[in-house]
Amino acid sequence: MIEVSALHKSFLTGTGRAKQLIPAVRGISFGAADGQVTGLVGPNGAGKTTTLRMIATLVVPDSGHATIDGLDSVTDSLEVRKSLGVLSDARGLYSRLTTRENIRYYGRLRGMADPAIDAALERLAGLIEMGPLLDRRAEGFSQGERMKVAIARALIHDPKNLVLDEPTNGLDILSTRALRELIRRLKDAGKCILISSHIMQEIVALADSIVIVAEGRTVARGTAEELLEATGASNLEDAFVALSRPREGGTANEASDGAADADDVLPDLSQLTTVPAAAPAAAPAAAPAAAPVASPPVDPNA
Repeated sequence: MIEVSALHKSFLTGTGRAKQLIPAVRGISFGAADGQVTGLVGPNGAGKTTTLRMIATLVVPDSGHATIDGLDSVTDSLEVRKSLGVLSDARGLYSRLTTRENIRYYGRLRGMADPAIDAALERLAGLIEMGPLLDRRAEGFSQGERMKVAIARALIHDPKNLVLDEPTNGLDILSTRALRELIRRLKDAGKCILISSHIMQEIVALADSIVIVAEGRTVARGTAEELLEATGASNLEDAFVALSRPREGGTANEASDGAADADDVLPDLSQLTTVPAAAPAAAPAAAPAAAPVASPPVDPNA
């Protein structure tokens, strides 16, 4: 289970007198339950990717908390990583290594033995139709081929919790259908799955609950049916626009700073978008020492 409580994160940009602190996340809160797919949606710049990076222990929040199975993403980062499978927005692969070598390396980082890695890899290759890629070098892979390898890399250690940032980006129709079926199987196996996507059809097809964020804040949570009922919209795309667009006197989420429990579904639009403001975030604390990460293999031909 993944729980996010009042996360805040700002980034320093510019130099000299042009230096300024830009808020990326300003109070995002939600929960993602085991055995469910939770969809995280929002316009560009809403703070989705930064939120996922904080959950994945890649970015330290200024304030607030993200916990995975009760473990804090900052103070228990090494243990958290063991139970997480992360598909980030960066799909980097070692270009001189084959698909098998790329994934085997990540499996070893997870403490897996080669026979276990090979067995898991063969199973994943069949599920996401990447068998022909296994012994090809990653150099020259298409976007869709790179995505398949990145997905297998995230799943190789059979994690209890999955964080998938735009998982179908670059996949063709057949591969997308195969991935959707894999996600459903993983959900049925009791895994907690958090997906970020801009594709509403994807969210409708997969998500049991939906979290809408805008300008770094949570503005609505619930099932697709509950969000449609609350907004009076006829489809989820219209509901999303109604909840995230600017409104008279400010943005739809201006009064929200991540209040309400993750299980709450507020009954009408005014309640969905107007909740008591939380106290201002404290000044960013010094980040703790980063957890050690194994060094990648040296590519002699790089």
